[in-house]
Amino acid sequence: MTSVPTTAPPQPGVLESIELSINSVFDPISTGLSNIVFYEVTVLGADFPLIVGWLILAGVLFTLYFGFVQFRSIGLALRIVRGRYTRRDEPGEITHFQALASALSGTVGLGNIAGVGVAVTIGGPGATFWMIVAGLLSMATKFVECTLGVKYREVHPDGTVSGGPMHYLRIGVAERIPNAFGRGLGKVLAAGAAVMILFFGVAGGNMFQANQTFAQLRNVTGGETGLLGSGGAAFVFGLLLAALVGAVVFGGIKSVGAVTGRLVPAMAIVYVTACLVVIAVNIAQVPTAFGLILSGAFSAEGVVGGALGAMIVGFQRAAFSNEAGLGSSPIAHSAVRTRNPATEGYVALIEPFVDTVVICTMTALTIVIAGTPFWQQAQATAFASGGSDVADGVLITSDAFATVLPWFPYVLAVAVFLFAVSTIITWGYYGQKAWTYLFGKNVVSERVYQTVFCFFVVVGSVLTLGSVLDFADAVLFLLAFFNILGLYVLAPVVKKEVRAFRAKLASGEVTEVEPSERAML
Repeated sequence: MTSVPTTAPPQPGVLESIELSINSVFDPISTGLSNIVFYEVTVLGADFPLIVGWLILAGVLFTLYFGFVQFRSIGLALRIVRGRYTRRDEPGEITHFQALASALSGTVGLGNIAGVGVAVTIGGPGATFWMIVAGLLSMATKFVECTLGVKYREVHPDGTVSGGPMHYLRIGVAERIPNAFGRGLGKVLAAGAAVMILFFGVAGGNMFQANQTFAQLRNVTGGETGLLGSGGAAFVFGLLLAALVGAVVFGGIKSVGAVTGRLVPAMAIVYVTACLVVIAVNIAQVPTAFGLILSGAFSAEGVVGGALGAMIVGFQRAAFSNEAGLGSSPIAHSAVRTRNPATEGYVALIEPFVDTVVICTMTALTIVIAGTPFWQQAQATAFASGGSDVADGVLITSDAFATVLPWFPYVLAVAVFLFAVSTIITWGYYGQKAWTYLFGKNVVSERVYQTVFCFFVVVGSVLTLGSVLDFADAVLFLLAFFNILGLYVLAPVVKKEVRAFRAKLASGEVTEVEPSERAML
């Protein structure tokens, strides 16, 4: 009897083998950390991660403690952004607008595009409602942490500025609790926050961006059979993106501010305009879409975890998008030119409104209104797998745009790329400040960090979305734990700064600066 020869399965190439090896090492780390951080208790028949409740509670308490500051002070915040109360010679590196743009560049991006796609797939349309609620509450949290970022910043002899949770947790907590326990607590919180900023900078601010950018570019170039569908393509893309990112992150906050101050507003306008076009074309369906969002928020069926699941996913994705409570934005805001820390708190509260309440809601409306077969199938798959099998969020959003603007996925690919680059370089700066806090500020130390950071751009390009998202979420909420604990201790300091600034406004000590003397946009 003649044996039938069998064909051996094709062996992966060198570049594809590298991709497979990276995934095999990273996947168990991501899963294990996620299981620890998102410890769940049963609430109303659904699993509720305790760490999500920690973030919700902070937004509620700060909103009440500061008298709904996010609703009362929008006008003042906009005047400060325009430089009306800040002179050019005030200490700091960048203007209020540049600080806002730099911070927004770390938040406005793939969290709004891919993150929302994931949210309305796992949590259904109702997740949108909870994202909006989270965005409004987190405005107060952002107000607190960014005021502290300026209050406790360090101005170096060369004029550069270092700030963020590493500084206000270490110094501020020790001042509020002036004994050995307070000093020890401050150091522990600061070190924990610095480590988590490093990890999230690598995962959420870096790898997630690279991952979803490659997914969209591969999609518009023919998918798995196209130009970027071959084994090793993700690795090569990651190398090229790392080279581009490295050219910017070596320049510091002035370089970051200069790039993001132009990229973010331009791409946000393009993206929001496209959302409005899709919504306008389907204007008759808008009431129905809002009905689905409201009803799904409280009686979600066919989504992972039901109504409570929709709320959990909404708050998770909102936190990933606007980063309130993480202590990341204060790093950028601390570099602002001002002598009054509270001014930057007012500027910062605009961020979650723009990022989550406006842009995330527009993205969700676009997806819900389009109601594409791809999204519906993705929902069914996510529900059947309990949320473990989720389609690339950026493809869900891209498919929704294509229903009205068939050519827009190509424009979105450009927008996604630019959003990703701006987010990566901003988080490169955030991570560098955490690195130098932990390991010292010198040229060699900074170059080591920058090289490692660029290496993980490559890693993120080849990993699966689930691994990246699980790891990013885990370190994000760990960061929130350290930072928010310190914010509770330091909230009275912020209230004192607010009263002092308001008193200066009332007495005329702080007045509107002549246009020729302002620290303008």
